[in-house]
Amino acid sequence: MEDVIQVDDDWYVLASSSRTDDQTRVLKQGETFGLFDRYGDIQHIGAGEQGLYHEGTRFLSRYELTINNHRPLLLNSTVKQDNSAMTVDLTTPDIYSGNEITIRSGTLHIFRAKYLLGGAQYEHLRLVNFGQTSLSLSLEIKFAADYFDIFQVRGVKRDKTGIHLPQKDFKRSIRLGYKGLDDVERFTVLTFSEEIKLITPETIQFQCKLEPHEEGNCYISINCQTGNEINKPLPYKTVVQQTSECIEDLRSKSANLFSTNEQFNDWINRSAADLDMLTTTTAHGPYPYAGVPWFSTAFGRDGIITALQYLWLYPDIARGVLAFLSATQATTLDPTVDSEPGKILHETRAGEMAELGEIPFKAYYGTIDATPLYIVLAGKYYKRTADRPFIESIWQNLERALEWIDKYGDRDGDGFVEYYRKSDNGLVQQGWKDSNDSVFHRDGTPAEGPIALVEVQGYVYHAKKTMADLYLLFGETQRSQQLVSEAARLKTKFNDAFWSDRISTYVIALDGNKKQCEVVSSNAGHTLYSRIASREYARRVADTLTSDDSFSGWGVRTLAKSECRYNPMSYHNGSIWPHDNSLIVMGLAKYGFNDKALKILTGMFDTSINMDLNRLPELFCGFDRLPAQGPTLYPVACAPQAWASGALFGMLQACLGLTFSAEKPQIRFHYPQLPDYLRRLQISNLRFGNAVIDLSLRRHLNDVGINVIRKEGDIGVVVTM
Repeated sequence: MEDVIQVDDDWYVLASSSRTDDQTRVLKQGETFGLFDRYGDIQHIGAGEQGLYHEGTRFLSRYELTINNHRPLLLNSTVKQDNSAMTVDLTTPDIYSGNEITIRSGTLHIFRAKYLLGGAQYEHLRLVNFGQTSLSLSLEIKFAADYFDIFQVRGVKRDKTGIHLPQKDFKRSIRLGYKGLDDVERFTVLTFSEEIKLITPETIQFQCKLEPHEEGNCYISINCQTGNEINKPLPYKTVVQQTSECIEDLRSKSANLFSTNEQFNDWINRSAADLDMLTTTTAHGPYPYAGVPWFSTAFGRDGIITALQYLWLYPDIARGVLAFLSATQATTLDPTVDSEPGKILHETRAGEMAELGEIPFKAYYGTIDATPLYIVLAGKYYKRTADRPFIESIWQNLERALEWIDKYGDRDGDGFVEYYRKSDNGLVQQGWKDSNDSVFHRDGTPAEGPIALVEVQGYVYHAKKTMADLYLLFGETQRSQQLVSEAARLKTKFNDAFWSDRISTYVIALDGNKKQCEVVSSNAGHTLYSRIASREYARRVADTLTSDDSFSGWGVRTLAKSECRYNPMSYHNGSIWPHDNSLIVMGLAKYGFNDKALKILTGMFDTSINMDLNRLPELFCGFDRLPAQGPTLYPVACAPQAWASGALFGMLQACLGLTFSAEKPQIRFHYPQLPDYLRRLQISNLRFGNAVIDLSLRRHLNDVGINVIRKEGDIGVVVTM
């Protein structure tokens, strides 16, 4: 299958087997993340992606616990609702020595808890003997560290690699090491609270004797160290306390939601916790890393869209995204990384292969939509916060982004923004559907570039309208009026060039010859979000997107069933992406199509009920919804994925018609709607400027009533119908 992750020139590498074979448990903190099986082990199974990763490198590739040479039996495994820890309950089968049972099944309880903090994994291993006789136990941990770059894990083959350093053994610790071709040494240090009985190049062994009802405990830290840094392990209790304090601090800064529907609350809580976990503190502020495992780094487009979805609840993320992308904005022409002055970053990568230039993604700019979306986010951030000093601090970046749109984005001067790849090994397709076969003609023929994507023209329209408002804010009336006129001309030209009566929606793109790529895709729904769609065409787009051909019952497909390249198991040609659906819902509500917006919101809610941990993945398959069956998982989807986690919040804001007015200041609800399974929704700790407010929303037959529960500071609430 060529549409997941491409090999060779495109660097999006196909994983070898399904991630749906078993339930992978995920933890992430800062630049570190771990992928474990349900036992808490790291095994080379499935796609072989399990491991402990730090800064783009796998520092631990094997970690398996056995008791008296037997793998324990699984009782329960979960990740806490706030994503702070993974907990596992285990026992053993009957274990024999010759013909004699030495451990009866169900008498030994094994508890494991894992935390990540400061580039290290911390584990509490507790054993309790619930039997009537003493137990002699031999605990073994098999370990390995391959120091694979994340792209190697994804399938890229390297001609040469670095060297593994000699293992160093101590009474309570061991150190593994690797010196890469980048001349950087990386170390994995395993430290134990108990003295190690036996160490081999791949095994650690402990001896333990437990009397009836006696408890034994072992605390283990696994530190990922790069270069000369030395990270001393923290006490386990300190790790638990600091993790809890960090989560509580984050929760206190953002608004919180609670409804009368417990299943909906599970979706809310998991989505918020996933965003908290994926958000990494950078030198420029908080940034939501795109997803685990393949995209645990800063992506421009993903970060912007996640920030837009979550802006009404936690604007600090939008500020962090804007600051980071301003600091990394391109300043030079560099075809090897598709860089042009003013362009916003596509992605950045750490790790050996990025440092050596074996992949182009150390700082890569091959994205056509991040630059206009950056401007859109800046405008919406100002409306949400009235933070004029920050907008002033990035004003030159915003002007450079606007200049890029006209100078480099519109390559042939026809008024539309197009892309084509300049680098030899970058992305061929540079919209959000970036697999090679995602843009094509009605007969399935690939489109030749430069390609003007339908949604990108809407983003550019939105960006110019946004900059017009910001220029007006700074008193530059003439420049503001000029941009308003440019946006109006673009809207007229767009509706003439991209509309197709035959398919009753906008085409996905214009090719290099300005010929329409006349296929029904979800991309057209983004034109409602940007409001570039005319009102007449918007209604027809809405009807097309929610028809049986496009809407599966769970969500809107990336490609309609009627198209020749439709495949419900394809990455971009028939699958369903939650973030895509959220932008469609946000657009539908802007045009007053609330019934259709609620229909998609409900489909996504039903999907969350059927997902492990109520977590919406990056994408899932686009098969029709069938009675008594859940949605079909996509085999190598990231979970969690930031803009999938943010989808709920963007859709909910849209259905509530919730906006902010910095001038008043006011929180405004325009024709708010709630689905019939939400009788009440409470919004608490909603901050706006120096004010904070708690609101209670109650659904009635034809409208939603809003009551103010608590209000501190100068803020008003306005409801219009």
